[in-house]
Amino acid sequence: QVQLVESGGGLVQAGGSLRLSCAASGRTFSSYAMGWFRQAPGKEREFVAAISWSGGRTNYADSVKGRFTISRDNAKNTVYLQMNSLKPEDTAVYYCAAEDSVYSDYAYEYDYWGQGTQVTVSS
Repeated sequence: QVQLVESGGGLVQAGGSLRLSCAASGRTFSSYAMGWFRQAPGKEREFVAAISWSGGRTNYADSVKGRFTISRDNAKNTVYLQMNSLKPEDTAVYYCAAEDSVYSDYAYEYDYWGQGTQVTVSS
């Protein structure tokens, strides 16, 4: 069982940066692949980024590639999403998720989810 709590969201101007954190409870965090997803009002939840259990492999949605960076610190049971050059279209609730197999772009493959943190980018 893994509990996930996101933090770090807020209001930022276009071009600005935010770093989201996702703190996980449970002794087996280091065995889980982690992902970040987002959901804007009226839209489906979409993949943002994923990282393997070791941190050695990452994957990004085309819309955020080159602007966002996912990382993890297994000693701190935390995964991060550094978001730079933010755009108004990045506005959404951001969720972190964990799965106990190979990291994935697909939400249905993730077993545990946080409650989400709001990111709002003003133009």
